[in-house]
Amino acid sequence: MTDVSVTLGSNKYGKAENRVVRIVRDTARHEIIDLNVTSQLRGEKLVDSYLTGDNSLVVATDTQKNTAFAFAKEYGISSPEEFLLKLGAHFTGEFDWIEGGLWQAEKYEWERIVVDGAGHDHSFVRKGQGTRLATVQIVDGETHVTGGVKDLVVLKSTGSEFAGFPRDKYTTLVETNDRIMATSVTGRWRYLPEAVEADIDYNGLYEEVTAILLSTFATVHSLALQQTLFEMGKAAITARPEIAEVRFAMPNKHHFVYDLSPFGLENPNEVFIAADRPYGLIEGTVIRDGASPTPAAWLDVPTFI
Repeated sequence: MTDVSVTLGSNKYGKAENRVVRIVRDTARHEIIDLNVTSQLRGEKLVDSYLTGDNSLVVATDTQKNTAFAFAKEYGISSPEEFLLKLGAHFTGEFDWIEGGLWQAEKYEWERIVVDGAGHDHSFVRKGQGTRLATVQIVDGETHVTGGVKDLVVLKSTGSEFAGFPRDKYTTLVETNDRIMATSVTGRWRYLPEAVEADIDYNGLYEEVTAILLSTFATVHSLALQQTLFEMGKAAITARPEIAEVRFAMPNKHHFVYDLSPFGLENPNEVFIAADRPYGLIEGTVIRDGASPTPAAWLDVPTFI
């Protein structure tokens, strides 16, 4: 067999999906912070671990896991972004051959169980309205931070049209000026570098941006999901000067009017069948004019779908 020449390409390694749950017990009224944390490291000097199995510079994935849990105790978790920034600074500072990495978190929201009209001190129920996202990326000595949300399922029963598209012999879709529009929003927003260096209220910003995305979806009379996507990103960037760009993936959750005519029934946009696949998949980025592109911020960040 002829020898084939190969070269190791881009790589990273770490511990994925560490479920870090921090209970704050400073008073009898507890708080809960629930994160799913992934830590992955990069460095040119790590090449021998792939080529020869030399582990002398490999910071074990178990060490990365333990650090995440220890930091939850030592420093607490004020926000997912700040927690990931601490992890990134630690690994690139503690081990000089670790040049960078990607740190990700999902945040699961809880609210207090209501008992006799008041929220219980130490009992919670999971909220189901989207999952918060955060990433910290360190590449070439620069730190990039993104926030975001996924699984934000929304629907409007009117105020949406789709018409005026080209037709050929394969086109069967009927134009409509009144349809259900539904999607599951995944959006990630990148913070301007100068904003990261300042004191951002990441928690407050997340709450404001998600509220803006929802209100824009609700109030924009939509001629296409693409138009709604752009207006949502524009509204978020307009409201928050810290945001450089917003990236979206918004699959159509199609609802088709069901044909009730075989049963002698009319159906004036009242009964629908929800189809899960195939589905339209709309993706797009809305960018603040003048913001410098930073592709490194998105390096290896998982695709939306």
